[in-house]
Amino acid sequence: MTSGVTDRERAKADRQSAILREAARLFAERGFSGVSLEEIGAAVGVSGPAVYRHFANKQALLGAILVRVSEKLLSGGRAVLAENSTADGRLAGLVRFHVDFALTDADVIRVQDRDLASLNDSDRHTVRRLQREYVELWLEVLADLHAERTESELRVRAHACFGLINSTPHSVRALRAAPLESAVRGILESMALAALRA
Repeated sequence: MTSGVTDRERAKADRQSAILREAARLFAERGFSGVSLEEIGAAVGVSGPAVYRHFANKQALLGAILVRVSEKLLSGGRAVLAENSTADGRLAGLVRFHVDFALTDADVIRVQDRDLASLNDSDRHTVRRLQREYVELWLEVLADLHAERTESELRVRAHACFGLINSTPHSVRALRAAPLESAVRGILESMALAALRA
C-alpha cells in the first residue's frame, strides 16, 4: 500500500521545507530586507530563480514562514487542550508546548518580531487572526484558574508569559545545546507557570 505521494512530490516538499528553514535563519540573522532570494537559494543548494518554483517572491516566502508557524501554534495549542481535562493540566501543557516552540523555532520568533510589517496585507491579516485564536486558548484556561480576574488582566498575563518565553532563547542561544537545553527548558517552564498561577 502506498501513501499516494510520489518521490518527486516528496523531494519538492523537502526542498520547500529546506527553503523555509534557511530563509527563516537568514532573515533572523540579517532581516528581511538584508537577504536576497539568491542567498536563500544558495543556502539550500539551488539557484535563486529555482526558488521561484516554490514561492512567487521573497514576500510570499516570508508569508509562508509566518503563516505556517502561526498555524502550527494554533493546532498545537488545540491539541494540548484536547489531551488535558483539568485547568492545571491544560496550563502546564500549553506552557510546555510554547517553551518547546520557542527553543525549536527561535529564528522564526525573531523574524516575526522584526519583519511582520513586511508581510503583504493578506498574510498579515491571516497571521494576526491565527495569533488571536491562539491567545484565546490561553485565556480560556486562565479564566478557569482565575475566575475573579477580568479578561484584560488575563490577556496581560498571557502576553507577559509569551514575552518571557519568547525572549529568553535569544539571550541564551549558547545554552540551547544539550544537556544545557534541558535546564533552560525547566527554568522557562517553572517561571512561566509561577507567573501565570500567581
